[in-house]
Amino acid sequence: MLEVSNLRSGYGRIEVLHGVDLKVEKGEVVAVLGPNGAGKTTLLNTLFGLADVYSGSITYEGRSIVGLKPYELVKLGLSYAPQLGNIFSELTVTENLVMGAYVRIRDPSVRKDIEEVFKLFPELERRRSQKAKTLSGGERQMLAVARALMSKPRVLLLDEPTSGLSPKAGSALMGKIRDVRNAGVTILLVEQNVRRALEVADRVYVLIGGRIVRESPASELKIEEVEKLFLSAKT
Repeated sequence: MLEVSNLRSGYGRIEVLHGVDLKVEKGEVVAVLGPNGAGKTTLLNTLFGLADVYSGSITYEGRSIVGLKPYELVKLGLSYAPQLGNIFSELTVTENLVMGAYVRIRDPSVRKDIEEVFKLFPELERRRSQKAKTLSGGERQMLAVARALMSKPRVLLLDEPTSGLSPKAGSALMGKIRDVRNAGVTILLVEQNVRRALEVADRVYVLIGGRIVRESPASELKIEEVEKLFLSAKT
């Protein structure tokens, strides 16, 4: 569904990604692992039209999406839950979900889709009338994912969804990500927590210093191998 070839991108004159190749097949959860500063968020920002592409290609369902604006990408079926600034704190849970459907706000099925999302996230359903700022950290991240689902994406981009969460909340959220994949959504997941990512991913890319240094089925990759790669990037 999504293919990146020899991608060089960044911000202004600062190149962050240096010739990245990556594929995401329909129905997969693909994880991109890497230490801080590896370029993981820049990869997602580039895919979602928020960074500068210097060379290379990005194709989604066979068509180039380089140069498209985020709202155009949402209409095509991509959605993005960034690590920060991913919910509207002063709006209620339900209002956040409505905002997630802004590209299809006149669609009469939006209200029905909100109820379907609540079935995936019953923790949010119980707090549907609360302001988002009153939620716990884990619930806020669930809301970010749920809000992204309201655009009816075929591909969901997730940036460090378990960052800052307790082990229990992080595991619960990863379980929800599995549920989302089982509901038919393809997922590209950026994570620093190797163990959590390997729990849900089908395939893994390791990104170090803006370059892919390892690609592997998740079942064949050991945590110790990834940690050694992370440590090598610091020396």
